[in-house]
Amino acid sequence: MWNYAVHGAVWLVLYLLFILAPLFAMLAGTLPPARDAWTEFAVALGYSGLAMMGLQFGLTARFRFVTRPWGEDVIYHFHRQISLIAVAFVFAHPLIIFAAQPELLARPEDGSVPIGALAAVASIGALALLVVTALWRVRLKIGYELWHASHIVLALVAVGGGIVHMVGWSFYLEDPRKRALWIGLVLFWVLLLLYVRVFKPLFMLRRPYRIAAVQRERGDTTTLVMEPEGHAGFVFTPGQFGWLTLWRSPFRITGHPFSFSSSAEATGGRVAMTIRNLGDFTAQVHTAQVGQRVWLDGPYGAFTIGQPADMHVLIAGGIGITPMMSMLRTLADRGDTRPVMLFYGSKDWDSTTFREELEALRSRLDLKLVHVLADPPQGWTGERGRIDAGLLERHLPPPYAQHEYFICGPNPMMDAVETALGQLGVPMAKYHSERYNFA
Repeated sequence: MWNYAVHGAVWLVLYLLFILAPLFAMLAGTLPPARDAWTEFAVALGYSGLAMMGLQFGLTARFRFVTRPWGEDVIYHFHRQISLIAVAFVFAHPLIIFAAQPELLARPEDGSVPIGALAAVASIGALALLVVTALWRVRLKIGYELWHASHIVLALVAVGGGIVHMVGWSFYLEDPRKRALWIGLVLFWVLLLLYVRVFKPLFMLRRPYRIAAVQRERGDTTTLVMEPEGHAGFVFTPGQFGWLTLWRSPFRITGHPFSFSSSAEATGGRVAMTIRNLGDFTAQVHTAQVGQRVWLDGPYGAFTIGQPADMHVLIAGGIGITPMMSMLRTLADRGDTRPVMLFYGSKDWDSTTFREELEALRSRLDLKLVHVLADPPQGWTGERGRIDAGLLERHLPPPYAQHEYFICGPNPMMDAVETALGQLGVPMAKYHSERYNFA
């Protein structure tokens, strides 16, 4: 844990250094004529916003040594939140400048528009579209793959337009050392993009997988069992996930993240992903064919069993059972004797995925299983409704703070469970959450 904390702190400092370096460079060396404070403040916001936007390519590059301290889902949520800050900086930049120097709004006498101004308009317009489509994708009924492709294009236009705008104005770039800094930053961003879109797909292309089995599960869910072709595969920790490219090639823009549902002790590099039909890509998974070539990028995620605990408490909702199955299967294959509790929230009994296998696992593990149904059948005597503090108290042995908790499912369910654990006095260090809403 200490190593992870130090690792995370180092990367946070490096991130801040990349964001602040343009500001430090702006104030160093040969300085241009002084301007009013508001204009200088606006320029600082613009530089910082552009640096943040460029580093977004790095946040989504899936560098394991960067994401390991927090987990891929945390990095993606940080990517989304820091994007809003960067957008606010970029939008504030022209507003403050025009307020401080309204004469800049006047059109030149010859009717020409500077290239820097045109680039700024393109950058801000792309950013506006990017934010609208990211925040309201579902409401606008934009498919995930179309959104992902447009998101990349808009981001490139926004960053490229910002760079052209900066160079076109070049007020602070007369000093060759400052130009060298920005050239270095731009080259770094280009290399990040090449890594994500060229080098990583090339590596995956040489390490394909084949579908060994397609298994239909309860709850309109399909399990794909995949085995490496011509290589040894990878080793993962139960609870981790990978990015799946099911059709075409790894150069396809959009991959899809799914947890591994198989045991980490499986031999031959074989892995399984269990995917529920939730629309778009997932609606077609059941049509995959045995023998079909696929590509996997993984493993990723910090949602794994590892900390010493007297008991593992797994709390799953819907398809959030997937990483829990990997944990249970792995513990069973290892002959782990520690007690495990699984709270499993489902819509109804018939759609409860892995229902039969969970019962069978009770003979191989010290497993207590608590099903919670939103729509129970007639005569149901088990738990119903939602997983809350009262339900946890009825089944969990105290002291609650000594157990290790894992939570995965729909966001409202996870929010409610985290609140319930807080009510029971469980510190945040004792529970782990995995959220896959990367869009």
